[in-house]
Amino acid sequence: MRYLLLALLALSHSLAAQPWRVVGDEQFAPYSYVTPESDTPHGLDVELVDAVLREAKVPYEIRLYPWERVKRMLDRGEVQMAFQFAGTPQRQEQYELVGPLRSGSTVFMTTAKTAIKDWQALEDFSPYVIGQVRGYSYEENFDRADLARDTSAQNPRQLVSMLLAGRIDIIVGDRVQLQYFVREQRAQEQVRVLPRPLIQMPRFVAFAKGDIERARQFSEALVRLRNAGKLDEIQQRWAQ
Repeated sequence: MRYLLLALLALSHSLAAQPWRVVGDEQFAPYSYVTPESDTPHGLDVELVDAVLREAKVPYEIRLYPWERVKRMLDRGEVQMAFQFAGTPQRQEQYELVGPLRSGSTVFMTTAKTAIKDWQALEDFSPYVIGQVRGYSYEENFDRADLARDTSAQNPRQLVSMLLAGRIDIIVGDRVQLQYFVREQRAQEQVRVLPRPLIQMPRFVAFAKGDIERARQFSEALVRLRNAGKLDEIQQRWAQ
């Protein structure tokens, strides 16, 4: 019996020592991205997650992949944690969400091609084709609305390119991110953001449903860093 107990304790210690496999979106600049020269993760959210995991004192490794693969890896149990999930009811049913890690403003961006100046109801978008990234969740009512959509974009950079090429009328996404890719193409004068945002969207990290212990460890470390002002310091550095 004593040997069995020792074996179980050794197994528990071994599992605890195994690094968490953490994954995020490789095409979500400036929040998470890889460069053509290296697959090393970069971005604001990468730094936030890195800081929290170091505070939690757990071994980990962070890798970035296409978003659809990120979700599949978490769903199949191939990784222990993933980011950056929108806090929609659908995601809350699927995963143990912890956070928010940060919040971002989800907006509509268009060009001079369209007559729309602002919107009051989702029906105002009925005359237009709205581009969105395949597999992304935006806001519950918008996601369910009966609107003409183009979901062929695989990432936000491609979505901005489609708008600039005139293939779609309007795109939806994170304000900072869309503007980042517009500046990348030196197209600031060609686009405009509608004044009213769709939502102020909190972004969460996700664990498999039922993985309460890892979710607790991350949550407690996140609260400690937020209370100490460390997360604000990281965000302010990226805002400069």
